[in-house]
Amino acid sequence: MKLKVAIQGIKGSNHHQVAKDFFDDSIELVECLSFDKLIQHLIDGTADKGIMAIENSIAGSIIPNYNLIYHNAIHIIGEHYINIHHNLMVQKGVAFDTIKEVHSHPMALLQCKAFFKQHPDIKLVEAVDTAETAKRIQEENLKTIGAIAPKMAASLYDLEIIAPEIQTIKNNSTRFIILKKQNTVLPKEEINKASIRFVADHKRGSLATILNVMSDCNLNLTKIQSLPVIETPWKYAFFVDVTFDAYQDFDKAKSVLKIMSEDFRVLGEYKNALKT
Repeated sequence: MKLKVAIQGIKGSNHHQVAKDFFDDSIELVECLSFDKLIQHLIDGTADKGIMAIENSIAGSIIPNYNLIYHNAIHIIGEHYINIHHNLMVQKGVAFDTIKEVHSHPMALLQCKAFFKQHPDIKLVEAVDTAETAKRIQEENLKTIGAIAPKMAASLYDLEIIAPEIQTIKNNSTRFIILKKQNTVLPKEEINKASIRFVADHKRGSLATILNVMSDCNLNLTKIQSLPVIETPWKYAFFVDVTFDAYQDFDKAKSVLKIMSEDFRVLGEYKNALKT
């Protein structure tokens, strides 16, 4: 039986590329046009694993996804980074000066702002997915609409790239996390990264004390993101990623942090994809 992997978007999207890279071509894709739908597939058991973008080196964190993981008790079992390449594609034979609109995901449009400043007559339209517009152009034979999407989408939907690599910053990377309803337990010697969530006491120095504990336990803080606790005004939850050389250091930190913070939870223990 094929492994069912839920992705945000459709075939030809960056999430699809990550699925191919992290797993292989033998998987069965479960296409979702929202992250909420992706999570629901994991909860319902209609997907075995999921792939979710969590942060971009230019645009920063996709903040709602942190709460989606936490509130639905989903586990992070891995991560994967890819360089993002934005390409303007159209129906074959369509000339650049006949394009009236370009559709794509809001993040893609944002990351190509400098290119389109040179073409102010082109209207930019937000879409749910990069590859979705590419597919629609092909299916509906649209002649005046272009899409910003990965090269894979041009190949899958038989489109022509008329302006490659139009992203403003060429060194543009996105981190994706691999999700599962139940935790996948790796051998401790293979685990060197973890994602945790906790609520700090609302008093002076509480967060600094917690961060000092992490440092004393030889944990390297690679990411910290604060989000309001909706039920309690002016209280904040912290989503933190840490790396470490020895699992026992993280194990020691966990036991202390459970005592020092409120609502402490490990969201995932996995391999650091940037480990050299």
